[in-house]
Order: sequence, then structure tokens, then C-alpha cells
Amino acid sequence: MAGLCIGAMGELLVEFICTETDLHHLAAGPYVGPFPSGAPGIFIDQAARVAASLGGRAVFAGAVGDDAFGRVVLQRLVANGVDPALISVVPGVPTGTAHVGYNSDGSRDFVFNMAHSAAACMPGADLIARGFLLGGVTALHISGSMLGDAAMRASALEVCTRLAAEGVAISVDPNIRTELMTDDSYLQAVWALMAMAAYVLPSDADADLLFPGQPFDLWSARLLEGGARAVVLKRGDQGCIGRDASGTHALPAHKVTVVDPTGAGDCFCATFVTLMAAGQPLAQALARANAAGALAVARLGPMEGNAGLAAIDAQVAAP
Repeated sequence: MAGLCIGAMGELLVEFICTETDLHHLAAGPYVGPFPSGAPGIFIDQAARVAASLGGRAVFAGAVGDDAFGRVVLQRLVANGVDPALISVVPGVPTGTAHVGYNSDGSRDFVFNMAHSAAACMPGADLIARGFLLGGVTALHISGSMLGDAAMRASALEVCTRLAAEGVAISVDPNIRTELMTDDSYLQAVWALMAMAAYVLPSDADADLLFPGQPFDLWSARLLEGGARAVVLKRGDQGCIGRDASGTHALPAHKVTVVDPTGAGDCFCATFVTLMAAGQPLAQALARANAAGALAVARLGPMEGNAGLAAIDAQVAAP
């Protein structure tokens, strides 16, 4: 699939994981890391692996600091086939970070350093848009996690508007992080991006916030009527539901031991979007994305469970 090229933009971070539960980052505890992270970074790492199996490519626009953490992220992405031409290395500004803590009720606590880090020092929107178009990007993914910063939000909207006008398929994972919400502009941007998206991929938590009290059939129909090609609801340990013009498909989650759920949704999205952009039918793309998410949760670290199509297909076939 020589014409397949998946793009993504947004924050690149390193992540530190607290290995004790229920501390809420309020008491001293053991952390492990740095793991390469950032929702769009996790996405593009997985997309590159899947696209490579299909003869395609992946390119990312973002920024890291000129420090050890930045090298951790860049080395991982490049090793897995991501084109770094639009990734800036910013001297004198630290690479962004995320600290995640888990709780016994299954919830997570995040502390992000994005706005005051290199993550917010992305190339300009015009440079990104031109770079994606010249690079032949056929689908561009946006994670809502980048929308908490006003400048990054504006850049995402401008780039997506320009690329959508050129026929590039826009993919949106609302990925709403209440820790990053500072004003109503955050959700306004989510709605604006979904309105121009070919692929819309919210989680249960996103759907509860965006479509309170509404069943999947109702709000997915509205999105399809508005121009989306496919809508997927990611349901974690309850599996997933996908819908396009051909119909609705629901899948249960794979039975796996969950080690670390962070990043599984991004891995799911990357697999689904890459396969749909490659022309695969919804049912096949959904089954492979569901399997990719199962593989992702079985490893500690947000990118550590990312996998290529051979491993994904083995998981699809697993009993």
C-alpha cells in the first residue's frame, strides 16, 4: 500500500508510573520510567508498525527537549519507523512529562507538564500542514489530550482544517483529560474536530461527557450523517462497538491480564485508523484494533505493548 501515510501531531512526553496504588501523587512512592509516551506519540508508534506491514509510512509533528528524555522518545519512534522530519528538538526547554498513579478502584491520577515544556514548542501550523501535504499524509490523527494548551489547540484546528480541505481523512480521539481543561474552548475544539473527522473514536468516558444519556446508536448515527466514515466506541474491558455505512459490529474484550491500561486506547485507534485508511473493511479493522488493545494492556509502560500485524493477528486467533 505505497500510498498509505499516517500522520499525527501533538505532545511527546516521557512517563513515570507509580508502582504503589492509592497514593494520588500526594505521598512519596516508587516510580518507574522514563517510558516514551504522549497519547499522539503512542498512536504514531503503533501506526508506524502497522503501516510498515502494509508498505506504508508514518510521520509525526511535535517537539522534545534537547535532553536525555527527548532522546528516549526520539530513539523509540525512529526505531519503529516514524519519520521525525517534523519533530523539533528544542534547546533549553525540558521534554514534557506525565506522572500516572493507579488506584484500587481502577481510576488513574495524572500530573502533566506540557504547557511549560518542549511539548508545547511544536513547529508552526503552516510548516506542519505543508510538511504533511508534501509528505503525502493520507490520514491525520488528533488526540484531545493536546487541546488543553491554547496554542496547540489552535494549531490542531488550523492543520486539520487545511488538510481536510485537501481530502486528507481526519481521525479524532476525544481523549478528554479533565486535568487539562482550563475553559470551554477545550470542548469546543473537540466538537469542531469531530465535525470534520472521517473517524471518530471516543471512549466510554468521552461519550458520557459528550453525549450524556444517549445510546451509541443515536449519537453515532448523527456523526455518520454529518460526514464521518466510521464511528467507534472504545469500552475497555467491555470491548468495542464500531459502525459505518455497512452496519454495526460489537466485539467483547479479549481475556488478558491487565498490567497497565494507559495507552491501550491510543494503540487501538492507531491500528483501526491505519487499517481503515488502507481500505480494510470495518469488521476486520475493528477485530485487529481490539486485539491490539489487548496486547497493549499486558505490558507495563504506555508504548511497551505496541505490536505489529503478525502479533495482532495471533491475538485475534487466540481462544
